[in-house]
Amino acid sequence: MTDESTPPESTEPSLIPQTLVGISFPDLFRAQEFLTALQGLAAKDKLVLEDAVLVAKAEDGKTTVRETIDPQPGRTALSSGMWTGLFGLVLGGPVGWAAGAAIGAGAGALTAKIVDLGISDEWVEWFQEAVKPGTATIAALASEIVEDALVAEVHRFKGAELVYANFDDDMMGRLKSALDITDHLRS
Repeated sequence: MTDESTPPESTEPSLIPQTLVGISFPDLFRAQEFLTALQGLAAKDKLVLEDAVLVAKAEDGKTTVRETIDPQPGRTALSSGMWTGLFGLVLGGPVGWAAGAAIGAGAGALTAKIVDLGISDEWVEWFQEAVKPGTATIAALASEIVEDALVAEVHRFKGAELVYANFDDDMMGRLKSALDITDHLRS
């Protein structure tokens, strides 16, 4: 990676051991395929996928981020506006509907901006900076990982680049071997 920044300090609670892994792919299709593979492992109880973030950077440097569990402002505003508008309609007729919808939409959008579930915003920003142009990275926060199952799945994605992981040295070696990584990894 060309980025020499230091990963942010983890603010995750230490009660439940969680692992953050970031793997970069040469195209969006392979990144999405890996996310689907992680979801498959979760469905087979081989890990608990707490959150996943897809960070894609175009050749011109424009970055797109898609988070799997953080509420999106538009969707949250629409949903909140609909429900409070319905409540307002019941209580105050058409005027109550308009007032309820406006208040609910504003509150929903604000809530979506404040709420941060899963991978912290600091980590998402770090991955945005660390991703090379023309690539896509999946950052996954997982727990209860069956390491052999993860290594077997990662093996299918040879050539991808391990951007970050907070596994122990043994597991890091297994992942690098599965990806055929021979260059230096920052962790």
